[in-house]
Amino acid sequence: MRKLFTPAAIAVAAVSALSLSGSACAGSPDWKKSEDRARANIKSFSGYTLNGADHAYEVTDRVLDDDGVQHIRFNRRYRGMRVLGGDLVMHHESSGNFRSASLSLNRSINVARTATVSAGTAIKVAFNAYGGTTRGVQPELLVYARGDIPALAYDVRLFGTQPDGTPMEMHVIVDASTALVLEAWDDIRTSALAGTGKPLYSGTVALTTDLVAGKLSLRDPSRGNLNSVDMKNLTTGTGTLFVITGTTTAANVWGTGAIGTTAAALRTAAADAQYGSAKTWDYFKNVHGRHGIANDGVGSFSKVHYGTKYMNAFWSDSCFCMSFGDGDGTILGPLVSIDIAAHEMTHGITSRTANLIYSGESGGLNEATSDIFGTAVEYYAANSTDAGDYLIGEKVVKTGTNKFLRSMITPSVDGFSADCWHSTVGNLLVHYSSGVANHFFYLLSEGTKAGVPSKTCAAGNTRVATGTGTLTGITRAKAEKIWYRALTVYMTSSTDYAGARAATISAAKDLYGISSTEQAAVAAAWTAVGRP
Repeated sequence: MRKLFTPAAIAVAAVSALSLSGSACAGSPDWKKSEDRARANIKSFSGYTLNGADHAYEVTDRVLDDDGVQHIRFNRRYRGMRVLGGDLVMHHESSGNFRSASLSLNRSINVARTATVSAGTAIKVAFNAYGGTTRGVQPELLVYARGDIPALAYDVRLFGTQPDGTPMEMHVIVDASTALVLEAWDDIRTSALAGTGKPLYSGTVALTTDLVAGKLSLRDPSRGNLNSVDMKNLTTGTGTLFVITGTTTAANVWGTGAIGTTAAALRTAAADAQYGSAKTWDYFKNVHGRHGIANDGVGSFSKVHYGTKYMNAFWSDSCFCMSFGDGDGTILGPLVSIDIAAHEMTHGITSRTANLIYSGESGGLNEATSDIFGTAVEYYAANSTDAGDYLIGEKVVKTGTNKFLRSMITPSVDGFSADCWHSTVGNLLVHYSSGVANHFFYLLSEGTKAGVPSKTCAAGNTRVATGTGTLTGITRAKAEKIWYRALTVYMTSSTDYAGARAATISAAKDLYGISSTEQAAVAAAWTAVGRP
């Protein structure tokens, strides 16, 4: 589960279809031939790929550069078992020659053939640690390769509900030899027409709608049937598609611009969610050439009015959807602003590309990726009522010193987030360790500016930036391109901050040239946030 924010932040501030399509360009390669060659190179260059006799691979994504360079992403299996942290990306020249490989695996896999701990014992361990109001369980024996030495382990998935009402899809990794919990994370991602929308936060906007059974519906056939449904304050089920009786232009108006209990007013938050989803679809299509979350042209859907006074929003892979709470009306309003909608949809994109595990430094990078593109979409929308900025959720926070959930300019202003990388930053909750990458993205985009409270990081193991270094930004547009390429081409499930530095430097080199100003700026920005 990927929440928009960690509940503790409320007081301070007041979760598949796999993409097998490459870039849309002329002269697409014979992908079957390319994949066969990539598999052969995995074996031929085993020193780079850590391949072994019992390894097998399945393609999960393909990217084709304009110059013909190919990047083919694989999941790894060992003796038929899934290898968590074993994914890799093979990079090939247009000629077919091997260029390099990106992977998280640190050492060759050499684990026991059988488990000494039973699946039943592993389930008990998981229940004891994270049971809660668990309604279901699913154990899987696999190879856990996110640590230094691969180990045989169980991925015990627990399905249930968290205390705040958010669904839970917990992964508890239990060592199959010692019964120790190696890692755990929740797989729900939070936060995060030809009609007219009157949303709560974005003024009067255009919405593309559809006609279903003689009624206007909040479904967008031009964007893969993106749609919004009314959960009617429930937390289970698929909701009811928002519809309006009538077929005229006058009837095709969604919301009143205000919160209320009438049918029209209840459509207000839905108009926000639909508008934010549409702008996110357009941004990734027009800026990055991506057609939907899974790059297959299929739209997701938004569950609006989720729960009663639920103060969060989240993405779930299992339903390929976002859920948005209404807030409590005092601290938080409905969590349906543009940046929150984009934040949640980006969790879906991350799960279908690098699939950054929601734990440790990779979890912080997962959250930061959603903040980065949430901000990017807000700027892209160019909506004067909700103008672009480097704050997350500034429209939904109603009380408190900080009228936002997170700041990319000075992440530590919330009292929890880290401005700077330090050796134990991975021990922070993912919404707080994300601050390092958020800070990096701001400095890379904008640089240091007089009158703006964004500082560089001084030497030392510190969370808060106190340095006075000077940086020149390369523009947000270039920074967005670099982060997207790093995410989709170089990052893997266990990428940490050191790996993110390497991935973004490689992406900048690809996009702007070796020894380019942009490549140097990326390196400088990472150094400025304490990750040299």
